[in-house]
Amino acid sequence: MTRFAVLFPALFLSCAAFAQNPAPATALAQPAATSAASSEVAVFQKIEDTWSNAINMRDQYSLELVISPLFVDVSAAGDITTRNQQLANLISGDDKTIHLEQRVITVRMLGDIAVANGTYALHHKVGSAQVDEKGVFTHVFERVRGGWMCINSQRTVVPEDPKAKAKKSSGSDSPFHIPLFSRGDKKDQ
Repeated sequence: MTRFAVLFPALFLSCAAFAQNPAPATALAQPAATSAASSEVAVFQKIEDTWSNAINMRDQYSLELVISPLFVDVSAAGDITTRNQQLANLISGDDKTIHLEQRVITVRMLGDIAVANGTYALHHKVGSAQVDEKGVFTHVFERVRGGWMCINSQRTVVPEDPKAKAKKSSGSDSPFHIPLFSRGDKKDQ
């Protein structure tokens, strides 16, 4: 009876401890789905750099290595194009001033699919005017033959803040404006 009185609480406490931590060790070892400062960001930044350089250098073959035959692009203006249309535009496009820079911010790994989010700066011609467009992008990649190819692209323009352009200068020579001690606050009497 004394054995039962000692073993029963020990068995009960071990079961209670197991119930508190039911997750197996393999679930704890898995990496987070979203990464902002990892090797995945570096890998996809390299891919985005290849993409940008292909656009900037009008290099059809490098662009073909980055975008999938299944590729669909939704531009910031809402235009939808395919891979073949993108390649044709690259080769025969009238805009010889186009320049693209992309920076990956986060990458979410979902098995053989990866979603990269980031910012971009695009210099291009609209009509006869030169336009600098800044915005955010979402690129969906698929693992193909040990590498990654983009299957979907979405860009959104981020409007510039008009208040940021209309900042008032302090009128003083120093970079900081301290209201009680600067020359600009002293009134002529």
